[in-house]
Amino acid sequence: MSRSILIVGGGPAGLAAAHALARVGQPSVLIDKAARLGGAPILSGYAKLVPSGEWAKDAIGGMVQRVEQDQLVEVHTGTSVTRLDGSAGDFTAELADGRRVPAGAAILCTGFTHFDSLNKPEWGFGTFPDVVTTTQVEQMISSGKGVRCPSDGRKPQRVAILLCVGSRDRQIGREWCSKVCCTVSANLAMEIREELPECHVYIYYMDIRTFGLYETKYYWRSQEEFKIKYIKARIAEVTSDGSKLIVKGEDTLVKRPVTIPFDLVVHAIGMDPNVDNKAIAAAFGVALESHGYLARGNAYGNTAETSRAGVFVAGAAAGPETIDDSIAQGHAAAMTALAQVLPARVSA
Repeated sequence: MSRSILIVGGGPAGLAAAHALARVGQPSVLIDKAARLGGAPILSGYAKLVPSGEWAKDAIGGMVQRVEQDQLVEVHTGTSVTRLDGSAGDFTAELADGRRVPAGAAILCTGFTHFDSLNKPEWGFGTFPDVVTTTQVEQMISSGKGVRCPSDGRKPQRVAILLCVGSRDRQIGREWCSKVCCTVSANLAMEIREELPECHVYIYYMDIRTFGLYETKYYWRSQEEFKIKYIKARIAEVTSDGSKLIVKGEDTLVKRPVTIPFDLVVHAIGMDPNVDNKAIAAAFGVALESHGYLARGNAYGNTAETSRAGVFVAGAAAGPETIDDSIAQGHAAAMTALAQVLPARVSA
């Protein structure tokens, strides 16, 4: 039909792009630096996804299986693209393993990096073993072992979830909202309460951004059905009295200090730009936006375009994104890339 389309990144966006192309008979080459496909939902052991409620291993795992079994998708894992030569319609990608891949277009679905809570030391991560991240709690749930305090394996009786860790924080250079943390945290809080009905769960927040249709299903349901307690606060520090973790801060609604002991404190970590974005941008000859994500082109021109003709972007590579929207963007980028490699339409 045409030259293959190169897809870089085997997470939700990349898997969706490969599948969309295969459905119309277009071959693609899917590259991922990890040893297996699936991106963050699989590699980081996510539990139930928002908003479907499906287990990540089933939902995203099914996408992986579908792509791996498709003869029109050539998969290469454990490698990366070091250089993209040529121009739109006639690219050659050089891979780190020495292989050269011809392609008519490229789609960058290289995702994000989870914020490292060590960059927020005053909130206890790295100092106290029972201060963990939302990703670690997801792993506890998806493993089937349940939510436990890492220090001694006990079931927590009181849990705090601290929002905006690595998001909306100018002091540490993270000025963006990571888009998914509020909803994911509300979902995790309900999962904790389902497993541990006697556990009290608190969510500390600056603002709640369960955007779109998520407000009812997550924000209100978590309070009304699962009795999650929300505290609008500015957190000062997380310390310990030797037996409990102590969250200190100011309740910004009533303008007074608030200090509460907890068994487990959870950082709702945000999305950072992929740590490899500078190398990716250099290899593909595309621009980065001011925060370090891959820069999008004109949204009202060619969907998913970057600063280089024939190279497109989808999903969290271009900024914080939900899994569902990443999948939709992967489909859209696939169709735009397909138009790039098809023979020009002959006018009547």
